[in-house]
Amino acid sequence: MRILILAPGTRGDVAPMAGLGKTLGQQGFEVTIAANPDYQNLVASAGSTFRELSGDISALVIPAAPGTKTSATDIRHYLQELGSYFNQVATDSLAAAQHGTDFILVNSVAPFGFDIAEALEIPAVGAHLQPNEPSGNYPPPALGTARNFGRLSNKALHQLFTRAKAPYDSPTARIRAELGLPKHSRAASERDRRKAGQPVLHGFSSTVVPRATDWHEGIINCGYWWPLSDSSWKPSSQLLDFLAAGEPPVLIGFGSTQALELDFLVDVARRTGRRTIIQGAGDIAESDVLGVGAVPHEWLFPQVAAVVHHAGAGTSASALRAGIPAVPVPIFTDQPFWASRLQHLGASVSPIPYKNLTVGRLTAGINEVLNNDHFAQSAQRVSQRLEAEEDGALVAARFLEQYKPRQ
Repeated sequence: MRILILAPGTRGDVAPMAGLGKTLGQQGFEVTIAANPDYQNLVASAGSTFRELSGDISALVIPAAPGTKTSATDIRHYLQELGSYFNQVATDSLAAAQHGTDFILVNSVAPFGFDIAEALEIPAVGAHLQPNEPSGNYPPPALGTARNFGRLSNKALHQLFTRAKAPYDSPTARIRAELGLPKHSRAASERDRRKAGQPVLHGFSSTVVPRATDWHEGIINCGYWWPLSDSSWKPSSQLLDFLAAGEPPVLIGFGSTQALELDFLVDVARRTGRRTIIQGAGDIAESDVLGVGAVPHEWLFPQVAAVVHHAGAGTSASALRAGIPAVPVPIFTDQPFWASRLQHLGASVSPIPYKNLTVGRLTAGINEVLNNDHFAQSAQRVSQRLEAEEDGALVAARFLEQYKPRQ
């Protein structure tokens, strides 16, 4: 069976799909992954065929400095750029599907994949990295808040969020028109799929996000789709020497967001008095502070004492897998949700919202997570549970082998 995975987004959106793609390939599927050009090598390393989705969404997710208020003009400009990005992605997704596929896996920001599948008369199911399906258990992750509003309000917010305008609505309508499909809004299509109980595959663990009690049986928490390990990557001698020179350091890194100025982070490191590695700061090399470039999480995380991060889905999962406690600094979209899950599991201190971040608060958060063994012990317990679970990619493969769409 030929599988097309639509994976617009940042590396955090693509890397789990590449891990899933590798396992699906090993199970006999022919896998194609459509993603932005920066991830072509990542897709190739999974043994999957690459199809290009033009653009680079990473450039759109760099936030303003902490404490800086985003203006209405900035928001309008951001939404315009996001709309342009998804308009091109929709066109490229159609082209990728027209190369030939039997099944489409659609991530949460590519709903036009369902319309493409409808026109091609092939099945498609959601392949999500966040619990986006309406539930009383959780508020919508993309709402950008960690607050739980209670069962009735959570579900009502999900319904409102589904109806709200989204940057991929116009591209979805255009694709339907181009393919000769009848008019049907993205929101209406989502409601129809949910009423019909159409399956959704989740690439996360029930240990971290327990399956909601009001989800229909077709919504499956597969377990994590772990990113690939890069066997060709080797650490620098400078990094190895730093790790060997003393106690495990603190790691500070903010992934694709490039959120904070280097001077801010170095100031935090010096104030804590802890050995610190700052990811994305390759020019720093002091006795107790080292800057590094891209280093695989699966290699570095097990060697540090704690990690400060933006609470993205992938980074949060990697920290839990390594059994490392966190100081989460969520910035936007689903990050407050994942930060709240880390705190609920006892694997992090209270999240520090990015808009309220100061040198003093981050310093205090690092000292708290290192001075209380409870956080490390909780993270290690979660790690042990994740280790005992079946590979989530194998669960997805088994589903695809057995799936028979309703007529």
